[in-house]
Amino acid sequence: MSKLIAAALTILLLLVITPIVWQMSDEYATPESSPMLPWQIEILEDGSSRVFGLTPGLSRLDEARALFGPDVEIAIVAPPGRPPLLEAFYESASAGFITGKLVLTADLDGATIAAMRARALKESYMESVTRKVTLHPDDLASARLAAIRAITFIPSADLDEDVIRARFGEPGQRIRLSDEVEHFLYPELGLDIALSARGKEVLQYVAPRHFDRVVAPLRERGEEQD
Repeated sequence: MSKLIAAALTILLLLVITPIVWQMSDEYATPESSPMLPWQIEILEDGSSRVFGLTPGLSRLDEARALFGPDVEIAIVAPPGRPPLLEAFYESASAGFITGKLVLTADLDGATIAAMRARALKESYMESVTRKVTLHPDDLASARLAAIRAITFIPSADLDEDVIRARFGEPGQRIRLSDEVEHFLYPELGLDIALSARGKEVLQYVAPRHFDRVVAPLRERGEEQD
């Protein structure tokens, strides 16, 4: 009986420590074994970047289905006071041994998104005042061919500043928006990491040549850190 209890305690301990995946040793995180980890960002000869097997600005939404599966929701997301966006959302995606939510933002102009919204089947509220627009089947087929403007990954495991520096290196710039949120910016990688004291961390990837689109709004709202 004591052996069974010991075995059960061992299994329970493993279940408790398993989510702390960002702290695992590098033997589990080599490019050969896990080529899609969040910090494995490849800079291409033309200055573009590749992460999770996708190249922002070039890869299309449909290419993500081959990497993350068909269980994806594509819809127009319309936050109050901001332009609507076409997004592909994975509730759970695996990036190597890291799991989290994955959002792919399509590179479509406002007129195209407005036309899709006008033909939409329905609109509904999400958890907040943001509206979600369900596309017409004809528009859904064309939406899958849209290029990816940005990739957003929200890992299930928490990050801290030490982990960010260890995995991604020293940021080129840091901008604090509030007492709770600070952005670590990596222009050469096209990466913005929002470190949150209370909520989940958010990693946003764009083509490095378009990184000003990410930085400009942050500079207007925040305070640069030394």
